[in-house]
Amino acid sequence: MTGASGNGSKASKWIDLRSDTVTRPTPGMKAAMMDAEVGDDVWGDDPTVNELQAYAAQLFGKEAALFCPSGTMTNQIAIKVHTQPGDELICADNAHIYLYEGGGIAFNSGVQPKLLPSDRGRISAAQIAQSINMEDSHFPTTRLVCLENTANKGGGAFYSLEQMQAISTLCRERGLRLHLDGARLFNAFVEAGYGPGQVGPLFDSISICLSKGLGCPVGSLLLGTADFIRRAHRIRKVLGGGMRQAGFLAAAGLYALQNNVERLRDDHRRARRLGAVLSALPYVGAVAPVDTNIAIFTLAQGWDAKAIVESLKSRHILISTMAPGVLRLVTHLDVGDEDIDAVVDALQQLAATGEGKAAADGATAGGKAGGGAVGTQGGLNGSGGCGYGASPAAVASGAAAPGANAGTGSSE
Repeated sequence: MTGASGNGSKASKWIDLRSDTVTRPTPGMKAAMMDAEVGDDVWGDDPTVNELQAYAAQLFGKEAALFCPSGTMTNQIAIKVHTQPGDELICADNAHIYLYEGGGIAFNSGVQPKLLPSDRGRISAAQIAQSINMEDSHFPTTRLVCLENTANKGGGAFYSLEQMQAISTLCRERGLRLHLDGARLFNAFVEAGYGPGQVGPLFDSISICLSKGLGCPVGSLLLGTADFIRRAHRIRKVLGGGMRQAGFLAAAGLYALQNNVERLRDDHRRARRLGAVLSALPYVGAVAPVDTNIAIFTLAQGWDAKAIVESLKSRHILISTMAPGVLRLVTHLDVGDEDIDAVVDALQQLAATGEGKAAADGATAGGKAGGGAVGTQGGLNGSGGCGYGASPAAVASGAAAPGANAGTGSSE
């Protein structure tokens, strides 16, 4: 078993399925980082940052790109550049930009979101067309549409190329800007069959995250026209996102884009295996379709989410909660086939031992969601998230288990 921590004895190893954000750099990525040529990126002098930005822009057919610390920042910069206070943006009711970015739409941009009911995080051109405000001083001006691909709360669901083309055409016809939160966009690429050269021209701006399935320790990129990125650079400064010798981090991004894309298929295969196993377990009420690297399931009546999480943790396996009675497992490059074997064994053991059953009074988070639809407008569209816990350093030292607070709420 390779485990999540990779340190100490076999008993100290953890299999961390809370999120694909928990990955650590591989030896090849570390070597690229240590060999990076660096400068001061605030001055525009870091050659590795400049190389990463140029490489990503060319990949998507965009004029320019901007390297930022996080996907939240790239999304919020895009919204700020595209809008004015008092404008309105359209997005899915379970969009990351709405649920998990700290109220940034309001705080940073003074913009009102209009939320559309989604199909596992996806909205349609027809829905958007019906939601554009008429020109009337009583209404906010509809200015921006934001899509998320793949959709985190939708269990890794992705748009088809035709769906995105229809939305892009509508936005151009109606004078709207179109932004893509592509935090897990490369997962969609390897599964749906389209690529950056096809998707890039459809959007006015694109955010891609390097620190999820691609395996980087830090960083996201914002892509757009040269003028858009010029304005975005200023907003990054205002938000405190300027970094100095960031080439060490940018080198990880270059390595990831050049080496870690095709291997995402392995993550998807492993997640589908978990989904198939979950669907046969007595404590699982429903399993969302496993399209990419995320497996989400609701608990059946009589089973307790906290007990399930704690029982798996006792076996050195970490998972996260998405909503009451809704649990999530995310595969990534730090989880191999042997780890999945161990997780499958543990999931089946819980069914045999009944460790995750609710207390005798019947109070159970799973009871509210058991057997319900997964990934539609139900529990997955509300708040709640994926818990983070103790630091890797604390885990390595034996001071605490990773995910000591697992399931207590976060975004990824």
